Amino acid sequence: MSEFLVPVLKGLHCVLRALIMEDSSSLQEHADDEAVWRNLFEGFPRPYTLADAQWWCGARPAAFGFVWGIEVDSQLVGCISVRTESGWLRCNAEVGYWIGQTYWRRGITSEALGLVTAWTWASLPEVTRLFAPIFAWNEGSQGVARKCGYVKEAVLRRSAIKAGQVIDRVQWAAIRPIAPGATATIRS
Repeated sequence: MSEFLVPVLKGLHCVLRALIMEDSSSLQEHADDEAVWRNLFEGFPRPYTLADAQWWCGARPAAFGFVWGIEVDSQLVGCISVRTESGWLRCNAEVGYWIGQTYWRRGITSEALGLVTAWTWASLPEVTRLFAPIFAWNEGSQGVARKCGYVKEAVLRRSAIKAGQVIDRVQWAAIRPIAPGATATIRS
């Protein structure tokens, strides 16, 4: 995981930082909520146990990419991540985020996504496109993406499985800004 060390990113409402083992109980408390689980990928555990939280805070594989804990008032209340693609798709990175239900609709997740988007443009020069595939029913997460300047690219019909059901997702994306007159070039 050392290649995916994350810097501390500070906003007005939250601090984004690396996860530590001491975050496990708070992470477990916020993640073990059906309303949170409902909007996350099929493999997200339910119930979300302390052992799950400890694994995520410690032994999580590098395949998950850059992962920050979202801290509010010295408590971990959610996570946000950037996972870069490889090979000929390496100019793309998937962003994912969640926050405990107690903290919904406070502008925290929008601030976190804005911080991570800015960090990606400044720190990952090959990434030209951030995308967020969001379950179609998840209006809150779509609103976060919209507020951060992401654009709805597509409705991905019947493109995922959640709780045994085939569901639709909506793809949102942000494209790296290019200075006027400049062209985007990626070196091999």
